[in-house]
Amino acid sequence: MFYPDGHNALADTVERCLAAARPDGGVQSKVLVAPHAGYRFSGEIAGTAYAGFRDRGDTVRRIVLLGPAHRVAFKGIATTSTDAWATPLGTVAVDWAALRSVLHIPGVAVEDGAFAQEHSLEVHLPFIQRVFEHTAIVPLLVGDAPQALVSQVVEALWGGPETLIVVSSDLSHFHDYDTAGKLDAATATNIELLRPDRIDGQGACGHRALAGVLD
Repeated sequence: MFYPDGHNALADTVERCLAAARPDGGVQSKVLVAPHAGYRFSGEIAGTAYAGFRDRGDTVRRIVLLGPAHRVAFKGIATTSTDAWATPLGTVAVDWAALRSVLHIPGVAVEDGAFAQEHSLEVHLPFIQRVFEHTAIVPLLVGDAPQALVSQVVEALWGGPETLIVVSSDLSHFHDYDTAGKLDAATATNIELLRPDRIDGQGACGHRALAGVLD
């Protein structure tokens, strides 16, 4: 539903999105915020987010992937019981050593049912597969979770240059262009100025993950 279902078509689509990336100014980010809409809507924005990491593809070995739950309501933070996730480009291993380090935290649990038809994390995998050759993921779906819980989990998984934190989030929804531009600019400013208390569901669907990372 969100990208081509064949290997070659998907690889070509992702490469076009990466090639269309805007210059990033050479920023070496620890935290990446990228969208999870269908590639025909936001693929080039996702490409801009990921393209700057191509020269770090061998350095990053773990990607902590946080996103909102769209389909299933639950409390806390959920992960899956699987050892790998699959796309038409192949499989990406789950970093169980990292996951075990946070599963003891109250509010974090294995909940496979929370991932039924969920797309917010999965749509990032083709970009991850094309940019990072040897990385594993730590998939975390953020439900109705307090900011403090997300912050505690992110801090435990922060790591060093081998770890990248990716927040999956679109910004405002269902507005005319001018209104969306104003709302999104305000959200971007609040992210840049580390103001998690000013980010809510009107400005970003992944606001709980964003606020926890910024805390």
